[in-house]
Amino acid sequence: MSVQARSITSGGWLHRYAQLCGVATFVLIIAGGLVTSTGSGLSVPDWPLSYGMLMPPMVGGIFYEHGHRMIAGTVGFMTAILAIWLWRREARPWVRKLGLLAVATVAVQALLGGITVLWLLPPIVSTSHLATAMAFFAIITGIAVVTGPSWHRTRQRIATAGRLPLPRFALGTTIAVYVQILLGAAMRHTGAGLACPDFPLCNGALLPHITSGRLALHLAHRGGAVVVTILVLMLVERAWARHPEIAALRRPALAAIVLVGLQIILGALSVLSRLAVPLTTAHVGGGALLLCALVILTLRSYRSLEVRPSAAEPSAATSVVPA
Repeated sequence: MSVQARSITSGGWLHRYAQLCGVATFVLIIAGGLVTSTGSGLSVPDWPLSYGMLMPPMVGGIFYEHGHRMIAGTVGFMTAILAIWLWRREARPWVRKLGLLAVATVAVQALLGGITVLWLLPPIVSTSHLATAMAFFAIITGIAVVTGPSWHRTRQRIATAGRLPLPRFALGTTIAVYVQILLGAAMRHTGAGLACPDFPLCNGALLPHITSGRLALHLAHRGGAVVVTILVLMLVERAWARHPEIAALRRPALAAIVLVGLQIILGALSVLSRLAVPLTTAHVGGGALLLCALVILTLRSYRSLEVRPSAAEPSAATSVVPA
């Protein structure tokens, strides 16, 4: 098949299908959050079957755990179709490889899900399970972005490498949010969510004496929230004030600042409600959406801005995203 024939689908149904995969992945993350929030992780003690059946009675915690497995299977199947579609119709080799990476990641995700159950929810495996889920969500988001029609219409502008240009700052902020999500996952899976039962103070103090690993983990997550908030505010200021002419950056920047504010509220309410299921699950979903917005902003900033060395920095590297 020729490169021209392969290019036709990109920006059409392939892009829409990638977006659908992203929506399905978000639903899967919410379903996984419900499993943890409701304590249903061991409602089904075997894997890959459920009580030796493909479809057990959907009652109690089985509804959440087996429902999560059903959604995961659907997302895995959809991802395989996406990878095949990309391989057959997408002209850019690096985008086709993203499809293969998505398949590999969702396979690892399924394996970690099985190990989590069979090994009785060890925190390190459960945290890795969520970490892989968020990485997979980021990959699918990236595929949806680079197969969109706006990707091909974008014209690069020149940005000097001095003072940490927007693309690199966006990438660093995205990584910081991912690390913050991992801290939150570790906190949830080690039972540290109420190590500080009050908010905004912790056990009545701004900086309490650390008496346990769980308390340290909880405080690290709160501290990470402060760092992430500052980074997102700085990132949005850079996107709006320094590059107001680039419309593709405005929406994900606005989404990021709204979502980080929502995450602070949900985090506080989760503690004050003593980990109410709707609030903790929404907090997980909000973290996923914040990561999604920053992945979009990062990719679009690299696509829109070609970073070139300034006169004062002749050795600075050039950063360009492939076509």
